[in-house]
Amino acid sequence: MPPTSSQASASASPNPGHPVTDRVREALAISMRGCDELLPQADWLAKLAKSEATGVPLRIKFGLDPTAPDLHLGHTVVFNKLRQLQDLGHIVIPLIGDFTSMIGDPSGRNATRPPLTREQIEANAKTYFDQISLVVDIERAEVRYNSEWSDPLGARGMIQLASRYTVARMMERNDFHDRFNAGTPISVHEFLYPLMQGYDSVALKSDLELGGTDQKFNLLVGRSLQSEYGQEPQCILTMPLLEGLDGVEKMSKSKGNYIGITEPANTMFAKLLSINDVLMWKYFTLLSFRAEAEVARLRAEVEDGRNPKDAKVQLAKEVTARFHGAAAADAAELDFELRARGGVPDEIAAVALTGAPLGIGAVLKQANLAASTGEALRLVDGNGVKVDGSVVSDRGLKLAAGTYVVQVGKRKFARVTLE
Repeated sequence: MPPTSSQASASASPNPGHPVTDRVREALAISMRGCDELLPQADWLAKLAKSEATGVPLRIKFGLDPTAPDLHLGHTVVFNKLRQLQDLGHIVIPLIGDFTSMIGDPSGRNATRPPLTREQIEANAKTYFDQISLVVDIERAEVRYNSEWSDPLGARGMIQLASRYTVARMMERNDFHDRFNAGTPISVHEFLYPLMQGYDSVALKSDLELGGTDQKFNLLVGRSLQSEYGQEPQCILTMPLLEGLDGVEKMSKSKGNYIGITEPANTMFAKLLSINDVLMWKYFTLLSFRAEAEVARLRAEVEDGRNPKDAKVQLAKEVTARFHGAAAADAAELDFELRARGGVPDEIAAVALTGAPLGIGAVLKQANLAASTGEALRLVDGNGVKVDGSVVSDRGLKLAAGTYVVQVGKRKFARVTLE
């Protein structure tokens, strides 16, 4: 029988003789920020110390099954941790589970999840890279597909691999245990999923594997199999599941409580502002790259009476800027404030103009808000023009470079970006 996770740790613990410097302690703190569990913590500290002393970066694995082409902020909780560890100088390995996706992951489910076809996997994986790269520096990452080593394994290799893990240990997994007791069918191929995910760690010689709390069993299988193959077992780091906009259920498209990372900037910003004041701090911990001391200071200010909306706006701008850019985040904040005061529709035309500073008459004409410069100036004289919600009374006004919401009358709007 393979050793338990604690036995594996004891039998193959990293060299504890390397000094634990302040940089190592800082790396440990960054690793643990917002995490649910880091197991075994002592082993990870030793790995960090060894890496610091030798200059050899650690290998950090995160498996992705491309089950759907669109990701939401809940998925990025682990991506953020990958980026933090990547910025410490370690090698992050986004692993596309093109082989395991054809098995179907039963984690946390009370029924078999249908496997994907090769065509579905390839179509979904194609969009994953563009979305992951909004957080992780793909140019510095080691992107892999687990079909590289799983396909060549063949029937003989699969049988040999299966001999290294017992049915009794597989049945320790909660979803298998519960389904068995309830008389719900469990297909034999479902046992292969955690086995193959664990074998990925062997193939990659990973030092740390990240996953959601629902993946803990699978991650521990990787530790066990690495020990079986004579490797130093990986540590595991699980991140909590992020609640969605309702503040109750985990973020999910099927539940309609999600914030998609490819949604328009205005939509993302507004959704982030809609979360409740208590959940906001969990979002700060899991989604923000601000220093923990800065977040703690901001929280103390709110507890002392500062409007929590101020903090929420900072969070919304940071996250929106990550996926859409700082200019779009600024424009989204302005759009939200204007709509909050009433009168600005959700979707307005975006117009890009050059020649800043540009006179208000020319801006209105070129943005198709007035038929001519003369008409534009007459509108100004009649107090019929607003810029960012303020009435324009000076026909000589010139707008500097930037983004503005320009309004004519009650029904004409444009988001004008001047360069």
